[in-house]
Amino acid sequence: MSKRDYYEVLGIDKSASKEEIKKVYRKLARKYHPDVNKEPDAADKFKEVKEAYETLSNDQKRAQYDQFGHAGMNGGQGFGGFGGSQDFGGFGDIFDMFFGGGGRRRDPNAPQQGADLQYTMILDFEEAIFGKEADITIPKDEQCATCHGSGAKPGTKPETCSHCHGSGQLNTEQNTPFGRVVNRRVCHYCDGSGKVIKEKCTTCTGKGTVKKNKKIHITIPAGIDDGQQIRVAGKGEPGKNGGPSGDLYVVIQVRNHEFFTREGDHIYCELPLNFAQAALGDEVEVPTVHGKVKLKIPAGTQTGKVFRLKGKGAPNVRGYGQGDQHIKVRVVTPSKLTDRQKELLREFNEISGNGKAEEQEDSLFQKFKRAFKGE
Repeated sequence: MSKRDYYEVLGIDKSASKEEIKKVYRKLARKYHPDVNKEPDAADKFKEVKEAYETLSNDQKRAQYDQFGHAGMNGGQGFGGFGGSQDFGGFGDIFDMFFGGGGRRRDPNAPQQGADLQYTMILDFEEAIFGKEADITIPKDEQCATCHGSGAKPGTKPETCSHCHGSGQLNTEQNTPFGRVVNRRVCHYCDGSGKVIKEKCTTCTGKGTVKKNKKIHITIPAGIDDGQQIRVAGKGEPGKNGGPSGDLYVVIQVRNHEFFTREGDHIYCELPLNFAQAALGDEVEVPTVHGKVKLKIPAGTQTGKVFRLKGKGAPNVRGYGQGDQHIKVRVVTPSKLTDRQKELLREFNEISGNGKAEEQEDSLFQKFKRAFKGE
């Protein structure tokens, strides 16, 4: 069964702001939450709403979805970090919704999603048109194999911080003219983790992760364009406390081509013709990204004339057909002529002139004069 469009699930326009998305999500989540709604399909609807919100509330994932639809969100093919979710599975918003967000304390040991990563890939013009398979290598954090992510020396384990008692926060009280005020701040003894490592793992020095070069296989879809990106689910930084890994986003840059340019799915190029070809007509071979094709040039073709080769452009990256190639004629005036060529052109000028050229120039001049006089 195919998934419904995320915008349709939330009942919003594609131009909806993040604040509008969050407002609608809270309303629908409250309506379909299994603890509130006892209808048989409530859990499925709640899951659908939550999945739509997690995608559309994230700028990177939303851009990916807008470009590729559901196909781009299923672990499809995607340096620097984006910063991962702070609450596992989006339940932070649900907690806010039912219990209010003011002053709530986050469990420092709750699962947290890892940060997203970004990688820039440079493609040749043809590679973007036809797509490709590729292996990329990125430096990323991996769970330390020695301590299995705990950060503690093997045989030991992190201990609960005796200062914040595992909450990751310290409260300080202050008497003011308005009464006693309680300030809450991150515990500086455990850096907000709620745990203290007395004997650190010598491999990762207590971080729980080590930096390694990771090889990742990706598929570049045919028709991808400059500036678009590909999401590779779960290939970002590892999560904390058992949380899921972040995602990897591969941003595409396409090199300029020698004579092709591209706008969307359409490809453009110029075709130089000499005066004889343009005047008398000809049949010429023109290059396309799909190979050479023959193009018939009718007699009397002028500079700027555009011919369309249907289906010779780029494939649509979302599978919606194929673009065209547009060929713009440019009649080239020779800069160097032999004596014989000059002689023939003078003869041509004399034959074609017969005073008519001067008459045409006079007529054109008169038209300009009338236009400026407002006649």
